[in-house]
Amino acid sequence: MIDSARLFRAQEPLLATPPLPHNDSASTEAVHGEGEVLPEVAADPAPEAAEAPSDDYLRLQRRLLLATLIVSAIAVLITALAFNLHIAGSLLVGALGGLLYLRLLARSVGKLGNGAKKVGKTQLLVPVVLVLASARLPQLELLPALLGFLLYKPALILQVLLDS
Repeated sequence: MIDSARLFRAQEPLLATPPLPHNDSASTEAVHGEGEVLPEVAADPAPEAAEAPSDDYLRLQRRLLLATLIVSAIAVLITALAFNLHIAGSLLVGALGGLLYLRLLARSVGKLGNGAKKVGKTQLLVPVVLVLASARLPQLELLPALLGFLLYKPALILQVLLDS
């Protein structure tokens, strides 16, 4: 099957006929039909092939977190130079909240294949706590904190552009 988007990853080889029952003989060939001898094909996929999608996901996860960290650091530095340290601190708190949100979301998505049927909602507490903290603490400004929280989105766009 041609898969240009690399969305389909077969875990087992696609066969036109059902696999033959495995016998314990020392021979590595199976007899099929009227004396025709065919080589025996292993039905189990290689362990490396089964772990490859999770390794790819972990690498993507690390790249996204690193890109978010870099974009956040640049934005905090520019904000500190252009405005003041108070606003840069609020932006930094929001950016750390965005990193935490992205990490919780990635962990929740990573659990989808292991028995979980849907994505958890614990990561949604991060923006709620950020808004409540900015309302209660006079040192934290709401708008820079929310903009800092949303800095993970340009990092996602940057990763998509770099991957294509």
